[in-house]
Amino acid sequence: MSDDARNRLLAWCRPGFEPECAQELLDLDAASGGGGFPRAARGEGFVEFVARDAEAAESLAHNAGARGPIFARQLLHGIGQVGDLPREDRLARLLPVIQSDPRRWCDAWVESADGEGGRELRTLCRALNAALIARLKREQSIDRDSPWRLHVALLAPTRALVAATHVERSAPWPGGIPRLRFPRGAPSRSTLKLEEAFLVLLDADERAAWLQPGMSAVDLGAAPGGWTWQLAHRSIRVTAVDNGPMDSALMQGGLVDHRRADGFRYRPDAPVDWLVCDMVEQPRRVTARIAEWLRHGWCRRTIFNLKLPMKKRYEEVRLCLEQLRETAGATLDLRARQLYHDREEITVFARHA
Repeated sequence: MSDDARNRLLAWCRPGFEPECAQELLDLDAASGGGGFPRAARGEGFVEFVARDAEAAESLAHNAGARGPIFARQLLHGIGQVGDLPREDRLARLLPVIQSDPRRWCDAWVESADGEGGRELRTLCRALNAALIARLKREQSIDRDSPWRLHVALLAPTRALVAATHVERSAPWPGGIPRLRFPRGAPSRSTLKLEEAFLVLLDADERAAWLQPGMSAVDLGAAPGGWTWQLAHRSIRVTAVDNGPMDSALMQGGLVDHRRADGFRYRPDAPVDWLVCDMVEQPRRVTARIAEWLRHGWCRRTIFNLKLPMKKRYEEVRLCLEQLRETAGATLDLRARQLYHDREEITVFARHA
């Protein structure tokens, strides 16, 4: 196996979840023939994966697609690597590597990890990004219709991986992180998790078709109403199920019906368009509850969170998703991701395919 950068993938991930991201990449690689291995250190916010060759790396990047892997926010395919970036003129050292690739680019992003070390590089990233874009424009290497995006991943002040993504198979935000503002009037910051889930797990056509005014939803474990707010804000009627109190301002809008009930026992009077759930409970118990709703046809589609244990988190995710497929009663369209606004959890979308 050569050490060619084209054999390499770089996955941005949540700091602390590098082992889960690495294991998932190993499993994906094994499914297409194997031979690769990860390199990761806890807390850095990224995983490097060395495939057996460039073709295997490209295949892995292609098969992962825009909605996966679960623990990777973005998956970059290497073009070249630079390990001796001079502090006085980094761009001059990077340009020969970039120019060695004949592609034109729709855009170029200089990025760093979400970990502590990466955050220290953000000012440098912004300055270098502006200089890189200016240079690429002078060289007529920017083509807004190109399907390819150029990435420069700064892994340290003097070390970078030059990489590429296909825009249809990658997240449309630097680092794979949508920068969302906390909406005025939302009762809790958990609202950002559902907003991000709509952006990451659904495409634009799905959002337009599945989040229409007048639709119906149930929010299990709703109080104080962060997820309910996202639905009501889209003029979707929500049954908010929780024994706890809901936000008073949210209840004044006329779109929310608060049912004081146990989320694990409540049944809807009629099928609803959406079931959402962010209950703090064991992931297998939540999975079983969601599977019951899907099996009985009580909801058409669902988004829910699984709170992960401190150990064997990847194994727990696999077990829960397998449990859902086996017990939901039909073939599922199943998508899952650890979102930027998630903590020790993942977010899952499911519907009958």
